[in-house]
Amino acid sequence: MADAVARFLDALLPGGERHAAGLDGTPERVAEAWIEDLLDGYRRDPVAILAEAMPSGGRDLVAVTGIDFHSVCPHHLLPSRGVAHVAYVPGGKVAGFGQIVRLLDCFAHRLVLEEDLARQVAQALVSHLGARGAACILDAEQACLTMRGERRRAARAHVQCFQGALETDARLQRRFLELVGARRRKG
Repeated sequence: MADAVARFLDALLPGGERHAAGLDGTPERVAEAWIEDLLDGYRRDPVAILAEAMPSGGRDLVAVTGIDFHSVCPHHLLPSRGVAHVAYVPGGKVAGFGQIVRLLDCFAHRLVLEEDLARQVAQALVSHLGARGAACILDAEQACLTMRGERRRAARAHVQCFQGALETDARLQRRFLELVGARRRKG
C-alpha cells in the first residue's frame, strides 16, 4: 500500500516534487492510517463482537447515544465523521455497551455509505444478537459535501434505520427518538 501511495503522490505532484515537499515517509504513514484506523473494520467480525452477549430476561429498550464515529465514503474516498445513536429491544440476550461501539466501528471502518452503515448496524443486532428490533440514527459531516462538489461546510447528513419492533411499534420508536432528541438538546 505504501508503494501505491508513493506512486499516487508522484502522479499527483509535478516531477520530483514529492521529495522536495518534505513528503518522505508519507506513503508509510498514509498506509498505516488506512490499515490501522480508517479501514480496520474489514478485520472485525460482527458475529464475534456480539458473541459475548449475556442472557437477559429484559425486554425493554436499550439505547446508547452520542457515539462518535468516522468512516470513509466509497465514492470519493473522503472521510465522514459524526455521531451515532443505537438502540435495540432484547430478545433474550443483551450486549455490553462497549460491544455496541465496537459493532458500529466494525461497519463504519469500511468503505461504506452512511445509509448502508445505519442498516448494517441495525440488521446485525437483529440477526446476530437476536434483538426483537433495532435502530441506528447517524448524524454526520460528509467531506464529499463539505470539501468538494457543493462545498457546504455546515451541511450534515442524517440517516436512520428501524428494524423489527422498532420499525413497527410507534411507542418504542418514539421513546428512542425522545432519547436522541434529549441528547441533542443537551449537546
